[in-house]
Amino acid sequence: MPRAKNSVASRERRKKYLKAAKGFYGGRSKLYRTARETVERALVFAYRDRRQRKRDFRKLWILRINAAARLNGLSYNRFINGLRKAEVDVNRKMLAEMAVHDEGGFRQLAELAKSTNETTG
Repeated sequence: MPRAKNSVASRERRKKYLKAAKGFYGGRSKLYRTARETVERALVFAYRDRRQRKRDFRKLWILRINAAARLNGLSYNRFINGLRKAEVDVNRKMLAEMAVHDEGGFRQLAELAKSTNETTG
């Protein structure tokens, strides 16, 4: 009986990796073994960086809020603490958006945080 190699499934498997490696440089898009290694590595980076992106954006928002708070005479932690005490529930993404696009609204929040810190602290 002849040996069955299951070439259809093997070819499909290889094509899947080579298709995913489209656009990679040189042999990384042409040669199966290097393409597979590169694709698997890229998938690891993609998985890791989906989580990393959330951290990076939070850092950016905090930087922007801190800069805007300091323009209004507050540090970041005093600003956030004042908003918490005043029971203002605005997330950091929205605060950063206000800091960049709505200085007047951010100034009002800063004044509220300042007055709340003075009365309770």
